[in-house]
Amino acid sequence: MTSSRPSAAHPARRRLDAALDGLAVTFRGMTARPDEDNCECHWGSAEELALLKVPDIELDDDLLRRTWRPVDWSDHAAVLRRILPQFARSLVAGRVEAFLGAEEIGRSFDRGHWQQWPAEQAAAVREFLHAWWTHTLTDPAPALCAHDLLALIAEASGELRPWLAHWESQPGTTADRHLAAAADHWEYELLGDDLPWDAWDNRQEKCAELTAWLLDHARPRLVAHGAPDELLHRIRLLGLTGDARWDDPHWPGYRY
Repeated sequence: MTSSRPSAAHPARRRLDAALDGLAVTFRGMTARPDEDNCECHWGSAEELALLKVPDIELDDDLLRRTWRPVDWSDHAAVLRRILPQFARSLVAGRVEAFLGAEEIGRSFDRGHWQQWPAEQAAAVREFLHAWWTHTLTDPAPALCAHDLLALIAEASGELRPWLAHWESQPGTTADRHLAAAADHWEYELLGDDLPWDAWDNRQEKCAELTAWLLDHARPRLVAHGAPDELLHRIRLLGLTGDARWDDPHWPGYRY
């Protein structure tokens, strides 16, 4: 049988494919709880709910969206395990859209408390997140841009620093381009001392951590990459506070 997958020549793509295969094996046969329920008029039909209690049947994209997003499953972990192999493939392919942002997807993982699952299951999820992150940083045109994926995996894992540290370890033009795009996307919110995604927990701590990382690591790297002076000045301004920031001649005039 000929695989329909795109070429997996790059080591990061091979790792990601292996991680997706690992999810398929690890979560094969999983179902929602037999007594799982949801509001028929808001979530979906009884026939659709029944599909979650049968293993390994593919859901259409709309039903998949209605399944990962709700916050009111009685056992969100079981529901997430049921859909996880298909959900992960759809995420990597860019077929999953979050209404509020990529962090909304990460919170679905977090609600499932996946890090408390049996060791083999937690390891499969962790490897998927790491493999997806590595692949994204080496892909010139990933389905989900690096700054959105960072928000997703930070919310999914409850930590930010390990993902930033991995970005530091990724050399080359592609990772630098993703860094420049991310810094450009983040600078408005960070200059207003706010995190550039909707975190539910430790928002201020994550904001401080991201700001410090941009100053200590990203700005020197972007200087070497030849990033625009305007962007470099806005990152520099993150190291200033109060009047020193607002009165700097390179303050962009933002109003908050």
